[in-house]
Formats: sequence, structure tokens, C-alpha cells
Amino acid sequence: MKRSEILLMILQVPIDFLMLVLAGFSAYSLRFSPWIVSIKPVIFGLQLSEFLNIVGVFAVVWLFIFAVLGLYSVNPNRRFAKDLAKVIFACFVGLSVVALYIVLSGNLFDSRFLVVSSWAFAMFYVMFGRFLVRGLKALLYRLGIGLRRVVIIGSENISETIVNTLNSNPRLGYKVVQVYKNYNKKLNKELLSLNLNEIIFVNPRANEEETLQAKYFTDLHHIVFKYSADIFATYSTNMLVYTLAGVPIVELKKTPLDGWGRISKRIFDIVMSIIILIIISPVMLLTTIIILIETGRPIIYKNERIGIRGMKFFTLKFRSMYQQDSTGSQFGKSGLEAEKKEKELINKNGSKQGPIYKIENDPRVTPFGRLIRRFSIDELPQFFNVLFGNMSIVGPRPHQPREVEKYADKYPDVFVLKPGITGLSQISGRSDLSFEEEMKLDIFYTEKWSLYLDFIIFFKTPFILFRKRRVL
Repeated sequence: MKRSEILLMILQVPIDFLMLVLAGFSAYSLRFSPWIVSIKPVIFGLQLSEFLNIVGVFAVVWLFIFAVLGLYSVNPNRRFAKDLAKVIFACFVGLSVVALYIVLSGNLFDSRFLVVSSWAFAMFYVMFGRFLVRGLKALLYRLGIGLRRVVIIGSENISETIVNTLNSNPRLGYKVVQVYKNYNKKLNKELLSLNLNEIIFVNPRANEEETLQAKYFTDLHHIVFKYSADIFATYSTNMLVYTLAGVPIVELKKTPLDGWGRISKRIFDIVMSIIILIIISPVMLLTTIIILIETGRPIIYKNERIGIRGMKFFTLKFRSMYQQDSTGSQFGKSGLEAEKKEKELINKNGSKQGPIYKIENDPRVTPFGRLIRRFSIDELPQFFNVLFGNMSIVGPRPHQPREVEKYADKYPDVFVLKPGITGLSQISGRSDLSFEEEMKLDIFYTEKWSLYLDFIIFFKTPFILFRKRRVL
């Protein structure tokens, strides 16, 4: 999803809140208007400020109802008419909640007119607010802002229809940058140079191999893959179906983590990281002092890893090795020498098969380093990585570039999400899993992500830490 779409989605929440408060204000003003007062005199003493306070509380409840009923869906292709129908239904549900509260609380509200008129104004204003956001999005698209760059691949008749539809309707948010009759691997370089967001595959005569190759290419380079529904029978755990120019289109989503899911995960990461850093600060301070006394500086070891969409970053760890044995650019020439020694140790004492290496009885680890590795204390500084946005608390395990080079083409899905301090593979076997088992668990997490699953993994992690673990 484009950043502009996410920002507009976030903007919809405060706009809905303002519309609901405005509905309450309008209802109150209408009740005290001369022509309404002449029909039915005011016999209650509810002040405007008191009423708006009540409206504010119920507005928050209504926003929650809107979210539950899908009014903040991340689908950019959702029909406006369906959106308005959902608004009407959500407002009826909201009115039911208000009525239920009045009955259960036993406090009869001062004016039924205020309740009913607020509800009527709310429907109108919320619809108007959504019209404004739609209008803003359409304006941005007409200005060329936030357009999804797309390539169409398929037969002339269908692709021409879709291209004409997209070009004549800028409000859809697409910019067609190229059209091809067929896909083949020779196009890969050209496609990459186009800086694509999406590929729409509409070739009913394409063979399965051609289609799968196109899907593999988009996975490898983190491009959205969409196809007409009659050409692809392969099962997908996450798919979105809609029509475009009368043609059924299916979008294969590598993970359900998108839009509000991504936002909620980021909020979870920030809040929990701050809380955890405050709680563990005495442990981190003590660890810092002991490392300083045992082997001096640096305290923090910066280890290069591969993160979301294949981007490189440095994980932060407490240094658990002797300085002369620590690898990486952080240690200059000494780091290069240490890498040579590490390769020799991998060949001699390597305990894992596959791209990921582990060294049995690693002589480079300090006595205190073995202790902090035993309980994963060395990984505590990674909560700063989470705050910086390089990592998530829960996610696939991050690996070094030289490891990733050996499997990136085979397992591109593990780079769809930010790597995690903990994850499904970590709580399912820690260092004892084979490479293939680890990849399967990380891909399963990517495809089945939910905030509930994050909570389960997060709260299970401390119990796993205290199980017996080999210190390599």
C-alpha cells in the first residue's frame, strides 16, 4: 500500500470524530433554535459543554464500532456506495449502543430529540467527511501524487480495456507505465527499471509456468501481483478479489499485515519497547559495567543484518566476544581478520547444515558472554532497533548478508515483514531448528500474521528463555 493511502486512511479517523462531535453540536443548536422551541419548549438544563462531553465519549465508542464493521478497511478499490451503506449500518449500530446504555444505566436522557437528531446528523456528516477524503484522494491522483505505477501483461483485447479504463479514470490511482503481450525472464531488467508498484497479469492464454515465473519475480522484488481470476488456480492464503473494467482481478497478498494492521503492530512495538526498556534498564546497566570491567569497550556490538524488503541495517547487541575476535566494519582491520578466523571455525566446528551457520563451543566468546547468551541478555539492546524502526518485537529471524545470499532467491517471503527480536521460530526451538524448519515457521508467521499471534509469541518468549539452551 502506498504511503499516501495510509496517511489518508489515518486522516479518516479524526475526520470521523470531528463529524460526530459536529453532529452533536448541530443537534443541540437545532433543539434550541426558535422554531423548534416554539413547537416544544426546552424543559431540561443540560449545558452545551456537558452535552459535548457526552458526545465525545460516545464518539470514541462509535469509532470503535466503525473499525469493527470495516469502515477503516485498507482496500483502495472499495466502492464508495458500499462505503456509504456501511456508514448507515454502523450509525444504526451506534444508535442501538446509545439506546442500550440509556436503558441499562437507568438514567433517562433529558431529550430524546437530541439523541435522534444527533444520530441523523451523524449519518450525514460522516458520509460528507468520507466524501471529502475521497475528493482529496482524487485530487492528489490528478496531481500525480500517490499514483500506483503499474504494468499490464496480457492479450491485447483485455489489456487495452483495462489500460483505457485506468487512463480515463485518474481517481482510481493508477499510472500505466508499460504494456506487454507476454511475460518472460528477459523482461526482468526492464521491469525493475520502471520502479513498479504493481503488475496486473491478464493473459488467459498464459501457461502455468509463465504465470508462476511472473509471481516469483514480483515476490522477489516486493511488487504487488494481481491477475485476472480465470488464469490462476494456485491456492493463496491471502487474496483480495475485485473487478476492474469489468474483469475479475485477484491480488495475491503475501501477508495480512497491511494498513491498520501495520499501524497497530508499530504502536505495539513502540509502547512495549519503551515499557520493556524501562523495566530492564538495571539489567542493561549491570551488563554494561561487567563487560567494561571484563574486556573494555566497545560495549555494543553492531552486527549487519538484512531486514524488510532486503534492506541492510545494524542490529545492536551487547558484545559477548573478545574485541580481537569480533567481526564487522565496526572493528576495522581487526574485524576483517576476525572474519577469516570465523570461516575457519565454521569449517571446523560448524553445527548446522545449510546457509545459516552456528559454531559449537565457540572459543571467541568471553565467560560473561556465555552467560548473557544463555539468557539472551546480549539481545536486549535490540529494543532500541525496534524504536528506530529497523526491527519489530515479533517477526522473522534476521540473518547476515552472507547467509541471505545463499537463500534469498528461494525464500523471498521472509523479507516481507520487519525482522523480530523474537518470533515463531525462536519460541519453537531457538538454535536447535534446522534451516528449512526455521524458514517454514517464518513464512507461516508471515502468511498468518495477526496481533493476537504477536501477543502469544511475545508472552511465551520469557518462558522459552529459561529452558536449557546450548551456548554456542
